[in-house]
Amino acid sequence: MLEVYFLRHGQTQYNAMNNRYCGRTDIELTDLGISQAKSIRGLISDVRFDAVFASPLQRAYKTAELASGRQDVIKEQRLIEVDFGQWEGLRRDEFVARDPDSWTNWDRDPGKYPAGRTGETATEVVKRVDHFFSETALKYPEGKIMVVAHNGVNRLYLAYKLGMPLKNYRQLVQDNSTLTVFDLDPDGGVLTLKKLNGRN
Repeated sequence: MLEVYFLRHGQTQYNAMNNRYCGRTDIELTDLGISQAKSIRGLISDVRFDAVFASPLQRAYKTAELASGRQDVIKEQRLIEVDFGQWEGLRRDEFVARDPDSWTNWDRDPGKYPAGRTGETATEVVKRVDHFFSETALKYPEGKIMVVAHNGVNRLYLAYKLGMPLKNYRQLVQDNSTLTVFDLDPDGGVLTLKKLNGRN
């Protein structure tokens, strides 16, 4: 089984501003975000990873470097955050006021309706992330890897693999720089959750 240490990036300024939706905007970590990422390193200092992967966005890539203590992090495009379309840079109360139908559609069936009208559907997101994990599980069937991505993609992928309706993805918590650990069978089909949103 492949053991995956699955993180969300550390805090960004958008996170600090009442969680503005930050999809593809390439925003930096705050000082707190840097500290959060470094704190993970202390939790896993005895773990030897076969590889470390991260979304190419700097908030994830930098978190991966700090958390793993490695400079050979592999940038993986399939781990990039959800394309939030017209919601990008806005808080939920702001974009719901502007276009309530767009949020209602996503809330009821994100697998069918795109985020922010012009973004991705949840089905598109889980397809690309699942493809990455299935490919990686074949490459490291008995290995350990770290993967650092984002709140949206992480929760949607976990919901999908745990058999939850995609509309319930927000019931899974992924705080900044917390640790989720799971095993994947060699073809990436079955996920066994071992730890969710841990800080110890």
